[in-house]
Amino acid sequence: MGHRQGQSRMGGISRRRFLTTLASSGAGMVGSFGVVEPLWRLVVTRYQVQPQGWPAHMRLSIGVIADVHAGGPTMPVSRIEGIVEATNALTPDLIVLLGDFTASHKLRTSRVAPEQWSEVLGRLRAPLGVHAVLGNHDWWDDRAAQREGKGPVIGRRVLEKVGIPVYENDVAKLVKDGRRFWLAGLGDQLAFPRGGRRRNWRSYRGVDDLDGTLAKVGDAAPIILLAHEPDIFPRVPGRVALTLSGHTQGGQVRCFGYSPMVPSVFGNRYAYGHVVEGGRHLVVSGGLGCSILPVRIGVPPEVVMIDVAAA
Repeated sequence: MGHRQGQSRMGGISRRRFLTTLASSGAGMVGSFGVVEPLWRLVVTRYQVQPQGWPAHMRLSIGVIADVHAGGPTMPVSRIEGIVEATNALTPDLIVLLGDFTASHKLRTSRVAPEQWSEVLGRLRAPLGVHAVLGNHDWWDDRAAQREGKGPVIGRRVLEKVGIPVYENDVAKLVKDGRRFWLAGLGDQLAFPRGGRRRNWRSYRGVDDLDGTLAKVGDAAPIILLAHEPDIFPRVPGRVALTLSGHTQGGQVRCFGYSPMVPSVFGNRYAYGHVVEGGRHLVVSGGLGCSILPVRIGVPPEVVMIDVAAA
């Protein structure tokens, strides 16, 4: 079993600096009833997860960064620097990056080059390393990859250049407290839109291979699966201790546990938070940046901290 412990505030870029950028861009937003989340705000959301079969005496803390969507006005380089500093200060054993590093919403006021955001993310530090998977926007925004129908995409190349391994249907064996576990990373499930229709979530060709990825696991040690989109979760076997996803951003608008628009074929089922189905555990991060529109209501930008331990 597991539960969400709550949120605490951490600093990002200054409120004054954000408002100045927002005003100069002409992309100002007006909130209603105080529920529009200030996009300079950063909270830490904590979960305790106790998967079935997790080894006794092995406690693991995981810092999760998802959906950075680098670009102005909501995610300049200085904002990413603040996120990195805040995450390092949490001292997790392991840091995972769950994809969608680029921003493509129509109200983006400035571009952050891949070499810039990757250099900042390269400053993340954890004893068991920093590990990444890619998201749909990392594929969609690489025109050469879309034209040629294959990667590696720009996002993978720049992350690997700063020393962050990127998993696309691959695994790595890690050791904590003398005990082994596997980290598995899935290729993106929405890499190639079919017929140019990006809003029909059933019309994509992915580069994911769940069965092939799990076949690379060489022993009975527990598995943590990184999958940008949570829609894979119904197919994830009980053999996997924990699945970590982003992509949905909690719908960016969420009220009383409901999000009216979620980029998932399952709607609100996997929109946000800690989900337990049939003894299997999924944590979906609300992410940090914005997609489609630069607004969040009831879903503050968050870094997620997960403590994994035996029941």
